[in-house]
Amino acid sequence: MPEVRLAGSTPIDAVITWVDGSDYSFSEKLKPFLNGRPRSTIPGASLTRFASVNEIKYCVLSILTFAPFIRKIFIVTDNQNPKIFDTIQKYYPDRLSSIFIVDHKDIFSGYEEFLPTFSSRSIESMIWRIDGLSNNFVYFNDDNFLVRPVKPSDWFVNSKPVLRGKWTPAPILRLLWYWVTLLAQRHLLQKDHFEPRPSFHIGQWFAARLSGYVFRYFANSHTPHTVGCKVVAEFLSHNQKVLTKNIMYKFRNHYQFNFVSLSNHLQIKQGNKYFAKSDLVYMQPVGRPSGYIDRKIACCIQNPQIKFLCVQSLEQCSASDRDKIYSWMDSILNLDAMGAPSSLDTSSNNVISK
Repeated sequence: MPEVRLAGSTPIDAVITWVDGSDYSFSEKLKPFLNGRPRSTIPGASLTRFASVNEIKYCVLSILTFAPFIRKIFIVTDNQNPKIFDTIQKYYPDRLSSIFIVDHKDIFSGYEEFLPTFSSRSIESMIWRIDGLSNNFVYFNDDNFLVRPVKPSDWFVNSKPVLRGKWTPAPILRLLWYWVTLLAQRHLLQKDHFEPRPSFHIGQWFAARLSGYVFRYFANSHTPHTVGCKVVAEFLSHNQKVLTKNIMYKFRNHYQFNFVSLSNHLQIKQGNKYFAKSDLVYMQPVGRPSGYIDRKIACCIQNPQIKFLCVQSLEQCSASDRDKIYSWMDSILNLDAMGAPSSLDTSSNNVISK
C-alpha cells in the first residue's frame, strides 16, 4: 500500500438502503408490476429481498457506536418510516439531527418515470444524488453491522476510498451456467417466464467492463462499501444511457451492473491502490447445523481484524436464533448498560428534499 497520509478534513457520511416489505402500501404498490405472476417466479421480487426484522436499528446503532466520526447517516427508503428515531433518542440523543430519511423520489428527481422501483441495483445507482451527501461516503445494506471500532483510515486514505476485495477472473462459467439454465427452463421445461437469479458476481463484472476491465474484476464482498461520490457522479452524468438502462428495471435483473463495483473500478482506473481485506464475517443462519451462529460469533470475538458482520435472511431465522444474534449485538453495543430502548413507533423524522 502507498504511504498513508491522513491530511484533509473531508467528512465521511453513511448511506443505508432500507425497505419494509410487510407494509401494506408497499405491497400494493408492487403488485401491479408482477403482471399476475407469483412472486416466487420473479427472483428480484422474492419476499426475502424486502423483509425487515429491525436490522436497521442495529445497523444505525453500530455506526454510531463504532464509527462516531460519521457526520450524517442517510436512510434511503420508498415513502416509509424506519421508526428509528425513538431508539436514537434513547441511546444517542445528541445524534438525532444527523439522521436523515431520503425518499426515492428525491434521488430519482428528473427520472421519475422509473419509479416506483423495487430493484436494489436501480436504487444504488442513484444514491450519489442525495442532497448534501459528502464526497466520501460509506454505503451499507441494512444487514451490515460494525462489530469493532472503525477508524476513518479504515475507509478513506488521502481522500480515496479503501477498496475491500480481491481480483478475480471474469465469471465465464457463471455466465455460461446462467444461459444454460435459462434455455433449459424456457425451452425444455416450457417455463416461458423463468428467470434465473441475478448473479452477484456477474453484476460486478458488468461494472468492471464499463471501466475497461474485461478479463478480470475486483470482487467485493458483503462489507460496508466506500464510495468517492465525485468519481461516480462524473461517470454516470456523462453516460446517461448507461445510467438509464440500469435503472429501468422494476426488479433486480441479470443485466444490471453493480454500483459499488463500478465505483471501485473507476477508482482503480484513476490510480487508487488502497486495497484491503474484507475483514468480514458473513452469516447466513437459515438451515444451518446446531452451533453455526455460536461459531460465527466466536469468530467475530476472537479475530481482532474482524470489523464487519453481514447477516442475511434474518427474517427466515427461528426466533431463538434471531434473539441470540441480537442479544450479542446488544452486548457489544453496550445497550443494556445504556438502558432498554423505548417504543420504536414514532412519526418523527428528518426528511431530505431537493
